[in-house]
Amino acid sequence: MTSSDGAHPALGGVPDEPQPPRPREYPDLALQLSRLVGAATAKSVEKHLELTTVGQMLHQFPRRYLARGELTELDKLPLDEEVTILARVVDLSTRHMQRRKGTISDVVITDNSGRPSNLKISFFNGWTAQKELRPGVLAMFSGRVSLYGGHKSLTNPDYVLLPDDPLAEHEAEIQAVMPVPVYPATAKFPSWKTQAVIAALLPALDLSKVPDPVPAAIAARERLMPLWEAYEQIHVPATMEDWPRARQRFRYQEALALQTALARKRIEALQQDATARPLVAGALLEAFDAQLPYTLTGGQQQICDLVAGEIAAGHPMHRLLQGEVGSGKTVVALRAMLQVVDAGGQAAFLAPTEVLAAQHLNSILALLGSLGEGPLLGGPHATNVVLLTGSMPAAARKKSLLAAASGEAGIVIGTHALLSDNVQFADLGLIVVDEQHRFGVEQRDVLRSKAAKPPHLLVMTATPIPRTVAMTVFGDLEVSELTELPRGRAPITTHVAPLADHPQWETRVWERAREEIDAGRQVYVVCPKIGDDPESGPAGTPADGEDRPMAGVLDVVRYLRTVPALAGRRIEALHGRLDSADKQGTMAEFAAGNIDVLVATTVIEVGVDVHNATLMVILDADRFGMSQLHQLRGRVGRGGHPGLCLLVTGLEHGHPSRKRLDVVAATTDGFVLAREDLELRREGDILGARQSGGRSGLRVLSVLRDEDLIERARADATGIVAADPELKQHPALKLEIDTYLTEQNEAFLERG
Repeated sequence: MTSSDGAHPALGGVPDEPQPPRPREYPDLALQLSRLVGAATAKSVEKHLELTTVGQMLHQFPRRYLARGELTELDKLPLDEEVTILARVVDLSTRHMQRRKGTISDVVITDNSGRPSNLKISFFNGWTAQKELRPGVLAMFSGRVSLYGGHKSLTNPDYVLLPDDPLAEHEAEIQAVMPVPVYPATAKFPSWKTQAVIAALLPALDLSKVPDPVPAAIAARERLMPLWEAYEQIHVPATMEDWPRARQRFRYQEALALQTALARKRIEALQQDATARPLVAGALLEAFDAQLPYTLTGGQQQICDLVAGEIAAGHPMHRLLQGEVGSGKTVVALRAMLQVVDAGGQAAFLAPTEVLAAQHLNSILALLGSLGEGPLLGGPHATNVVLLTGSMPAAARKKSLLAAASGEAGIVIGTHALLSDNVQFADLGLIVVDEQHRFGVEQRDVLRSKAAKPPHLLVMTATPIPRTVAMTVFGDLEVSELTELPRGRAPITTHVAPLADHPQWETRVWERAREEIDAGRQVYVVCPKIGDDPESGPAGTPADGEDRPMAGVLDVVRYLRTVPALAGRRIEALHGRLDSADKQGTMAEFAAGNIDVLVATTVIEVGVDVHNATLMVILDADRFGMSQLHQLRGRVGRGGHPGLCLLVTGLEHGHPSRKRLDVVAATTDGFVLAREDLELRREGDILGARQSGGRSGLRVLSVLRDEDLIERARADATGIVAADPELKQHPALKLEIDTYLTEQNEAFLERG
């Protein structure tokens, strides 16, 4: 029996059409799923999970395991975790919602203590729950524990009714010994449906005949469980002690498949032809070095020498350069671009926003001086640097397009406008991508296609990436790090301002802003959205607590202009809806010191460089990621004056997202934060589902926990590919890679 509001059988059957038992006779994991579970079920799986073969379905591994019906003390359930509980219904009441149509049914339950629990169970429009969850009913509930109105709650949990006889609780305890797998789910395809499909597949498969993708010698060294047994134990473990060894086997198998795919891409890159761009004596690069007002750091010089050698080679460079804000990545990139220009080529510099593109143009022109005025004005060893963005006036845009197509412009700096069909280059030799995570694979491929031969590629990020992440996510790139502390940077102090615990601190935040302004400094205020509601304040919670609003730039500007502490101060907005001229005008005014408080979205996250800004106030800071918060606070303290960052949040003490803010406040080391960020995120997120456009790609591998395993797999993969580039001697491993590389993961692997 399945209810319309989420109830379902504890174990369930095949969701769409029951299939008769089949003999174990199918060892082929490339078999279409429809052959074994029927067309309707296969169609539903493909629609919601994007899986089409038996192997893809078997590799849809559980995220975790629950002891179904575990008799946990209800008042001690962990917050923000999936739980499954056995409870008896004490009462159910239904009320109409105030802000929208429909009803909320609140269920009061009890555990073995007999006392009504503080755990609140609610169903929105729960028509079936209203009928079935009568007082005295025994049921199992499964869902994620959240905080609602100050109480722990389960909202729209799955549930199943249990026989109400004296043996029911005893039977539930026995059933609880068998772990219940929890699979990746979507709104239309919950975990139990995947469990039912797997239950239909396993009896029909002769898993003992499935070739092992891990070479026998490696499997023996790693002491891996036999493949057939691992499939059984990871999907249908008999006890909580059975699945960890199976999971370990698939961790290594996944690491080997991923690292082998990356190793093949590295080999392919080495086999590509590129136009060599060797150093040219007495040319533009030497003139630039001679006029540089400071000496490169040791780290900068080492990476510059490395990049220079790779650009001079006959195959394309593929390098990731990461370093903190202000560590000197731009100078490294500029020297690489000048080397290409000296050798007769052009460089394209791709930035994610118009504000950042304009900032790069200004900083590069300032570094070049007369060398950026072109051969006519700047001398024979000068070059033209042009800007190309989507909102440029038609005449200026046409001029930049002609300069790029004719080769007159040695360096073209731009946004997504560089990807347009009408943008052409005379001889594109180097692509520099700033903040690479802002761009999709297809976008960079479009830019690559504008070169006659594969161009050299330098991608940069100021978001620190832990070593194992770089080894996994960017395994087909060579990785360089600039680790020196930025020059001239004052310390930045970060504090959390929890308004739910201390409402009076809101007034103090704006008083603190006025103190900075009175000292001759300037202030950033960052909001998670643009907003347009004039009744909203900077933060808050509606009366019902159903939806927590986010601070919006437009709302906050209006609000701050009424705050007594900021009376008479100039407060302006900067956001993505403004046209290019207004954005650049506002930034110019702020840089000139004519604006006291700049209220902005994350458009100022990278590249914006105003030395007089010393205070960063981030409203609803819990809405941002840890690395993003680190990037934002890097905007202050850049002119030798101490910086202060206030992380304002309306979350109550004990909320999981508050922990992230505490971590950010505790350290300014970006690499430490990046690692902490990953440890706080759910397993598998590292493949970047938000960036690839699909679900996250890592199944059971953890780039932090499995660091040593990944390194062993990388070494194994490198050896395998060196001896057998086409994997002709490793057909099972090749099939595993093909199974692993869904469309989303293939795109992910290409984004370097």
